[in-house]
Amino acid sequence: MPEYVNWLRHASPYINAHRDCTFVVMLPGDGVEHPNFGNIVHDLVLLHSLGVRLVLVHGSRPQIEARLEARGLTPAYHEGLRITDAATLECVIDAVGHLRIAIEARLSMDMASSPMQGSRLRVASGNLVTARPIGVLEGVDYHHTGEVRRVDRKGINRLLDERSIVLLSPLGYSPTGEIFNLACEDVATRAAIDLGADKLLLFGADLGLIDENGRLVRELRPQQVPAHLQRLGSNYQAELLDAAAEACRGGVGRSHIVSYAEDGALLTELFTRDGGGTLVAQEQFELVREAAIEDVGGLLDLISPLEEQGILVRRSREVLEREIEQFSVVEREGMIIACAALYQIADSDAGELACLAVNPEYRHGGRGDELLERIETRARAQGLKTLFVLTTRTAHWFRERGFVPSSVDRLPSARASLYNYQRNSKIFEKAL
Repeated sequence: MPEYVNWLRHASPYINAHRDCTFVVMLPGDGVEHPNFGNIVHDLVLLHSLGVRLVLVHGSRPQIEARLEARGLTPAYHEGLRITDAATLECVIDAVGHLRIAIEARLSMDMASSPMQGSRLRVASGNLVTARPIGVLEGVDYHHTGEVRRVDRKGINRLLDERSIVLLSPLGYSPTGEIFNLACEDVATRAAIDLGADKLLLFGADLGLIDENGRLVRELRPQQVPAHLQRLGSNYQAELLDAAAEACRGGVGRSHIVSYAEDGALLTELFTRDGGGTLVAQEQFELVREAAIEDVGGLLDLISPLEEQGILVRRSREVLEREIEQFSVVEREGMIIACAALYQIADSDAGELACLAVNPEYRHGGRGDELLERIETRARAQGLKTLFVLTTRTAHWFRERGFVPSSVDRLPSARASLYNYQRNSKIFEKAL
């Protein structure tokens, strides 16, 4: 029970922040076929019940492949795009139509024997995407393969205002009545951009973007994406990453890549501070900055446990308010997760680094080094030549970063007179 209460308390700011926001969610055909699809449906219904405006875009690639195989037809691709001739288009229409109906039925059913029992909602779809043909590229005729020309923004917003989930299929229509096969990633990206969505959520097989060492990349700026695309080459993870970056460049606040195979991946990404997938965002997810008076409460939450353990010298709220301009902080999603302070020592060209603290959940992520660099930069800007630090528990950390053992005799007199011999802190210094 305490874990549930703790989770709910931490999730509540996100519940409030997501209300009335527009999310475009892209689920590929593989995700619809996966055993976890039922859980994803429950999570989408939960988001809807919390006031999120949902646009769901589905894919259909494996379903199309199955129909082509059943009819003895060979799939044709060029540069990763399906070539949709007349016979293939029939398979596309068949697969997309069956999928759309199945998804509408799944979303419309009463969630009996589930946490969302009794929740019913409306699902709306239709000719909401206008498309044009890709045409002939490099001598290859793509026939009925198209690209998004326009999304019916007003029509979709009207449906969202009526509290419907809008379902978009990977089909588009031309003003002359032609039907085009579209990539669901293209539909989702354009819908997110044209609607001015708050988020684009892209489901894939993996947890998110996996780096060359097999580790999850939790956060990226759009300008960092090309290097990863070059490494990935032509695969589906690259397609998702490219779509996420394009949406951000088009004005979407944040794009997320999450796993359709991981139960609860969507909720973990949306309602926890660290998420569970990969975030692509224009703004910095984690910010190193100077502290402001509004940060005093967050600083107290951060340093109080360390003060109780005797690691840091106690500072009252009044002291923090008076000395707030000395602090630099690391802010993550509105939470202060690390801090450090710089005090210029009177009548000297030296300064003291003090109150360096990092939330235990965010250690080993280089935040201490970021803050140390910040403090050293501030000290040099103030014309200081030497940086002192007094510590009882982290001497090795400072020595590894260029600090050398010092003594009370080396401290400027204004600071030496305040040295607490009972605390017996070790003194280190570093030339700037």
